Amino acid sequence: MPFGASSTSKSIRFEFSHHVGVNYLFAPWISWLLLLQSSPFLKPKTPSYLLLWWAFSIPVLALDVKIYGQWFTKGKRFLSMVVNPTSQLSIIGNLVGVRAAAQTGWMECAMFLFCLGIIHYLVLFVTLYQRIQGNDYLPTILRPVFFLFVAVPCIASLAWDSNAGTFNMLSKMLFFLSLFIFASLVRQNNGMGG
Repeated sequence: MPFGASSTSKSIRFEFSHHVGVNYLFAPWISWLLLLQSSPFLKPKTPSYLLLWWAFSIPVLALDVKIYGQWFTKGKRFLSMVVNPTSQLSIIGNLVGVRAAAQTGWMECAMFLFCLGIIHYLVLFVTLYQRIQGNDYLPTILRPVFFLFVAVPCIASLAWDSNAGTFNMLSKMLFFLSLFIFASLVRQNNGMGG
């Protein structure tokens, strides 16, 4: 066994089991999906674009299954005990995947990812809203992740726009929801003296 291999596997195992750290595993896949969508060299509906979309989307879905599975099956890992604002990164991963799938013309796949993301968002939002009082469950160093409350409805608005082909009423509702949440967070932080 190479030097440090056992410590690396322990670190990976720890990251997968940590209720905050596991959510950051979505970040590289989210950034790669965003880079794919903004690439001037790859056009949607080309084989290389489709291959990269699959390569970047499958890990997001695998992480979704892992996280959702532990909430449903492990008695010690109930959602109400482990949820935190970083849990919204998985939703952002799904919604960024929606935009890329819509660009390729795979509307059913885009709708599947959108539904998965929105249902997960509703469950997380209600759970987080019930726990947000006092902010004692989240270390001070992680408080900047509260921006994710604003990011999810913004990305959902853009995802629905890509899926529907127009910035319709649902897109506008999600956009206004993000503005409302932003105003609420600003108000809360001013009330805390920070």
